[in-house]
Amino acid sequence: MAATASVKPINWLNVSTLVSVAILVGTELIGAAAAAGWAIGGLFALGAVITHVLQAVLVLVAVVGLFYFLRAATAHEKLRG
Repeated sequence: MAATASVKPINWLNVSTLVSVAILVGTELIGAAAAAGWAIGGLFALGAVITHVLQAVLVLVAVVGLFYFLRAATAHEKLRG
C-alpha cells in the first residue's frame, strides 16, 4: 500500500490576497496596453485594422506579463499551511 502524504489546508487569506492582486494588476496592465495601442495607432494614423492588431499584440504582452507576475507571487506566498 502506498503511504498517503498529509495535505496541508488551503490558506484562504493568502489565496484571496493573490486573487485581489491578480484582478488589480491585470486590469491595470491590460487597460494600459489597450490604451497604448489606441494612442500609438491614433498618433501615427495607422488605420483601424492596424490599430486593433497593435492593441491585440500589446494586450497579449500584458497577459504574458501578468502570468509571470502571478507565477512569481505564488512562489513567494504560501497557499497551503
